Amino acid sequence: MWYSDEVIEEVRSRNDIVDIVSQYVKLKRSGSNYVGLCPFHNEKSPSFSVSQSKQFYYCFGCGAGGNVFKFVMQYDNCTFQEALQTLAERSGVTLPEAERSEASRQASEKRQTLLAINKLAAGYFYYQLKRENGRTAYEYLRGRGLSDETIRKFGLGYSDKFSNDLYKYLKSKGYGDEILRDSGLFNVDERRGMYDKFWNRVIFPIMDVNSHVVGFGGRVMGDGKPKYLNSPETMVFDKSRTLYGLFAARSSRKKNLILCEGYMDVITMHQAGFTNAVASLGTSFTSGHASLVRRYASEVLLLYDSDGAGINAALRAIPILNEAGVHSRVVHLDPHKDPDEFIKAEGAEEFEKRLDAAEDSFLFRVHVAEKDFDMNTPQGQNRFFERCAELLLGLSDELERNLYIEAIIKEYRHTGITADDLRRRTGVLAMKGTRVEMPEAPRNTHEQRAKVKKTDASQMAQKLLLTWLVNYPQIFEETKKYVSPDDFVTPIYRQAAELLFAQLEEGDVNLGRLLNHFQESEEQNEVTSLFNANIPLEPGEEQNRAYADTILKIKNESLAKKNNEWDMTDIQGMTQLIEEQKKLENLTRRKNEIRAPF
Repeated sequence: MWYSDEVIEEVRSRNDIVDIVSQYVKLKRSGSNYVGLCPFHNEKSPSFSVSQSKQFYYCFGCGAGGNVFKFVMQYDNCTFQEALQTLAERSGVTLPEAERSEASRQASEKRQTLLAINKLAAGYFYYQLKRENGRTAYEYLRGRGLSDETIRKFGLGYSDKFSNDLYKYLKSKGYGDEILRDSGLFNVDERRGMYDKFWNRVIFPIMDVNSHVVGFGGRVMGDGKPKYLNSPETMVFDKSRTLYGLFAARSSRKKNLILCEGYMDVITMHQAGFTNAVASLGTSFTSGHASLVRRYASEVLLLYDSDGAGINAALRAIPILNEAGVHSRVVHLDPHKDPDEFIKAEGAEEFEKRLDAAEDSFLFRVHVAEKDFDMNTPQGQNRFFERCAELLLGLSDELERNLYIEAIIKEYRHTGITADDLRRRTGVLAMKGTRVEMPEAPRNTHEQRAKVKKTDASQMAQKLLLTWLVNYPQIFEETKKYVSPDDFVTPIYRQAAELLFAQLEEGDVNLGRLLNHFQESEEQNEVTSLFNANIPLEPGEEQNRAYADTILKIKNESLAKKNNEWDMTDIQGMTQLIEEQKKLENLTRRKNEIRAPF
């Protein structure tokens, strides 16, 4: 849908960006801004900044940035129109009837088509499970103790042994190869053409919180590899912000969510009455998952397998949940490996008791750390309490830190350690700058380099001037004597300059409103980086020299561009270029006169 600038601005102005972002990200005030862990990439320390005065966000780690519309688009993986409608509903704005722009119409239609394809595929897989060819898969599920009602609730199915079974079915429904390729349901190679990604597997449809099928998981029947296979990420499926089972768990009346490892864990627990169980999808728990969890629960019970891998998964998830403001506890299933095994062996009532007895996640980390040291020797004890101090240093709340110090002392008093000893050790580490270990984020060096574009000297000059105009609007009157928006040779900077110059003329700079004009993701990232840069200036002559150099660089590049584009048959244009060249030469000679009131 296409809406007027006035309507878009009304919706934006009624949705404070700090209020919106804080629903997904735990924010802390830092000076005039708010900071938190970026929900769009894994990171150890906060690099995600939200400006209430400027009404935009920017991540110094991955370069993501924009206004409130862009945040909702990026977080919920939706179009601008969908974000606008969501925020309009939230703020009570009634959107007028309007015509769709072609680009938004196509994007929305593609999303709906992909969801329709996934829905058809899920129905087809479910149908195959009930046929003779799916008997082995059906018996496998029944053998795992699943009822027909549970199989139906989760839409479990079967992909046949034929590798083009689903492809032929969807082609018969009139879908073309291009959209089928984008669905993530098929592989393509030169020899075989397009063929089913999933075949001879039990199928687990993956649904979003609105019960739309966005992807699939498949467990192989037999000894094939890999044992479990998930859909790739698509326009409608983002693994880092999708939790299996959340579509059902969100309506559970339980006070918390149970985070476990796999499909069968979730399904078994739901069947046993624990309808608040969810699982991440073939990937480590991320800050995106934590932000999603925070929308539905303030506490998470971690229920990973009791082997080494499960313990490590819990250790990685705890600090991520902590940073998102979600309290966590760890459920112990010993001597059983997973919830499926536990429930079958001891029943739902005993399982409920284990949930109630879940261990505080901080003390869980302390107890896991204890196993790394020889507590029968002074050296082992010393290293263990050093590790406790590191963990305590990761707690920002002083009262919380003191309570955990007392809890540690109560348990390990027999070693002779006192609360003052542990406080001093924590203080010494703080003075050294030691921080608690956080899970390593995957290295996205190449990906981030692709997103954060390198700029040449010309682009840097344009960025500098736009940044200064935002941070020091008092220099505008002087600047416009020399430079106009037409002098910005980079198209996106020219558009930003046109909008900013117009606002400065009116004396009402509103960056949130300005960003409404940039609806493409990369454009908002680029423009937001201009307005979020912090470029210090040395006072006095250094200030004026930097300002003058920037003005001259922009004017030189502008004139060079006009020269390159000049039509040699245009005599009037040539005369104008000569005149502009004389003005620039004169301005260069008078460089010392170019002074800005920073």
